[in-house]
Amino acid sequence: QVRELLDASRLDAGRLELEITEDAVLADPVRTKAILEELAAMGVRLSIDDFGTGYSSLAYLKRLPISQIKIDRTFVMGMTSNEDDATIVRSTIDLGGLDVVAEGVESAAIWAELRALGCTVAQGYYLSRPLPPAELADWLCGSASYRKPRTNDRPPAGAPARR
Repeated sequence: QVRELLDASRLDAGRLELEITEDAVLADPVRTKAILEELAAMGVRLSIDDFGTGYSSLAYLKRLPISQIKIDRTFVMGMTSNEDDATIVRSTIDLGGLDVVAEGVESAAIWAELRALGCTVAQGYYLSRPLPPAELADWLCGSASYRKPRTNDRPPAGAPARR
């Protein structure tokens, strides 16, 4: 179905990124792995969403053709007050070979801690509320009237925040 939609829309598969939750991966690991391998062979980028909420092993995730892990917001939001959450976030950021996105960045303190840990891609209300497509270009250029992060709160050059 994905191949048919890509063909019909004439979209290059490399421009499509699909997210699958960790729980969905665990529901039927054998079938999920086969489907993800087929999508990856087409060139589709794959991301594990809500990472940390399931009980998958890192060894299993390593065998999947994923390029990105999105740390679940519950761990990110608790990382400044709960050492267990901080350990999960720190360990996930340290995974080699995968892009790591921190979900649920709701404060300057959380963003500063993530940046100190080397996380350069994040999403959350601290960075921006969801925007209509027509307003996104203005926000990216910094010309919109949205709450703009202070200079020291912005992601490093070349690593814009997502969502």
